[in-house]
Amino acid sequence: MNKSRRDFLRMATTAGAAFIAAPAVMGSGPFIRKMKATEPPAPFKLKYAPSIGMFREHAGADPIDNIKFCYDQGFRAMFDNGLPGRSVEDQVKIANEMNRLGMLLGPFVLYADFAVTSFVLNKPEVREMLAGKMKEGIEVAKRTGAKWALMVPGRYDERLHRDFQTANVIDNLRLCCDIAEPAGLTIVLEPLNTLRNHPGLFLTGIPQAYSICRAVNRPSCKIVNDIYHQQITEGNLIPNIEAAWDEIGAFHCGDNPGRNEPGTGEINFRNVFKYIYSRGYQGAICMEHGKSMKGKEGELKLLQAYRDADSFEI
Repeated sequence: MNKSRRDFLRMATTAGAAFIAAPAVMGSGPFIRKMKATEPPAPFKLKYAPSIGMFREHAGADPIDNIKFCYDQGFRAMFDNGLPGRSVEDQVKIANEMNRLGMLLGPFVLYADFAVTSFVLNKPEVREMLAGKMKEGIEVAKRTGAKWALMVPGRYDERLHRDFQTANVIDNLRLCCDIAEPAGLTIVLEPLNTLRNHPGLFLTGIPQAYSICRAVNRPSCKIVNDIYHQQITEGNLIPNIEAAWDEIGAFHCGDNPGRNEPGTGEINFRNVFKYIYSRGYQGAICMEHGKSMKGKEGELKLLQAYRDADSFEI
């Protein structure tokens, strides 16, 4: 274990002692009550997935050190949106280390162009572009063992009725599935909020994404439910997760407002995570958010936030 990882464990243990001393003020979850100073942190109940680099202040810049560090803190998944942009050598190194530790690699971003209309159009050049993207994604998946590729259908077209656009999205997704499915790769569609971050996009809500996945009718086309985006777009988080469960392939999370760690906004993540756990979910919950504090203290605060959110009763 390198020095920065040892320092982090020492700081986390010290922070834990402070929580024990003042449970009425800060709360005390099962992790804090049961942890001994000499014990490493227990694995989380769910596979929360830090991004590679999320604990850079403690683990440094090297991706492999980041993976080892996160494993030491109890995480059993990671995600890397920019995985396709890494060198082949780095992709292989990441995959080998994840496999060695038995960690799950969450979805990588294969296509998310927020500036153009694409999936909503019935054009040969769009189909050609999407086929090329899928082939690139398959090569990344072969090297890394990744099972999920995230795609955003792009902008809507104000000159074309939405129903025609929906039909085009379905047809284009079937084309993508024809290429992805034989390779064992699953496309996960991400609805994004238009009120704050991504105005003008076609896919915005869980019911909309659910209806599209049902129409595509392929096991290789699912939803990534980003809890941050959906709190802004529609709320009603747990009922919508329940209603769309059969078509959800992955989760992203972040609190709202602020898009930082759980406990910094209005979402009751302990209850949301408890529901997801109750359904037997074994996939990644990608921690696609920032930190409310800078530096090493911010990383400690982030880790404690997930311990608190993960402290639901089974």
